[in-house]
Amino acid sequence: MATAADAELIIKLYELRREESLRQARKFMIFDFNPKTLEELRAVSRDKSSDKNVFWRQATTYWEMAASLVVSGALDADLFLASNVEGILLYAKFHHFHAETEKESGNPFMKQMATLIQTHPGAKTRYEDLLKRFSAV
Repeated sequence: MATAADAELIIKLYELRREESLRQARKFMIFDFNPKTLEELRAVSRDKSSDKNVFWRQATTYWEMAASLVVSGALDADLFLASNVEGILLYAKFHHFHAETEKESGNPFMKQMATLIQTHPGAKTRYEDLLKRFSAV
């Protein structure tokens, strides 16, 4: 059951999302960045001199931070999922590129978001729905 403290934390996460550079990063990741191959993804995710890499890192680490609050029990999962599906969307959009890399390196992509999806039925349902939407495109 969500508490008033959970509600305050949700509002703080929303305020952070409104910060201009994070808005730009989120827009890039959701609407503008649509790699077709692992190489296209790595051209952004590994080029630390690129503004696009900054967007990549800012958006993924924001959603990892938010998911970690839920996974650690600091934030009610149901309340979080009622207004925050974007991190699951990013995981669904990009995880398949990282499946092979994860096997090779042992370094999971968006580990906190993956844990949230694995442990919370509502998150898993949203993830599966997003995968279906992506595969239909």
